Amino acid sequence: MIIRLAETKDINQLIQMRWDTTIEFDESKKDESYEEFERECQAFLEDALNSKLWFIWVAEDQGKIVSHIYIELIQKVPRPGRITHPFAFMTNVYTIPEYRNQGIGSRVLSTLNKWIQENNYEFVIVWPSDESINYYKRNGYVHCKEPMEYFPS
Repeated sequence: MIIRLAETKDINQLIQMRWDTTIEFDESKKDESYEEFERECQAFLEDALNSKLWFIWVAEDQGKIVSHIYIELIQKVPRPGRITHPFAFMTNVYTIPEYRNQGIGSRVLSTLNKWIQENNYEFVIVWPSDESINYYKRNGYVHCKEPMEYFPS
């Protein structure tokens, strides 16, 4: 098992995995157009992989991506008296079903946590599903108060 940052050669697998995770948790989406989704996701991933704001960590088993975590860096407004470091927003955490419960996701998260420390990012924020809270707790994350949201109408 190799844990590494995603590359452009991984885009097709990442698109399929994004589709699969969506359908797994919301079967009503299975009738959507894969081609339209593929075009949009391809453009997003090409931009993300070429930016300095998105980092996609993957676990690869013999050429097959079996798990991934997406990170977006969020820049903070500088403050007098301290060096300002970005924080990381974690999203799209997924391991394909046949590779679950083998510690692979935790290995990816552990690698990511080390990378966060090495790069002096201030903290990581993630909105976990109810089912994944214990996964994050096992990997050193603490449950914080809920954020506030605004939805423009």
